[in-house]
Amino acid sequence: MRLFIILFFVLCTMSFSSCATRVVTKPANVTVVKKAPKHYKIVKVRGKRYYFWNGNHYKKTRKGYVVVRI
Repeated sequence: MRLFIILFFVLCTMSFSSCATRVVTKPANVTVVKKAPKHYKIVKVRGKRYYFWNGNHYKKTRKGYVVVRI
């Protein structure tokens, strides 16, 4: 009888607490610049090429230039 009570308690405890949680993330606000201005500068940081203008560093992608934090 004691074993039955312990098993019942373990079963109830496991069924009431779920390990699955729902994580909701917001999409990042990404601004893509299609064409770089004429006065940009190319900067290499740790072997990677970045484009600098307007006080921001940009990375070239297929869709254009995206602001990155270095």
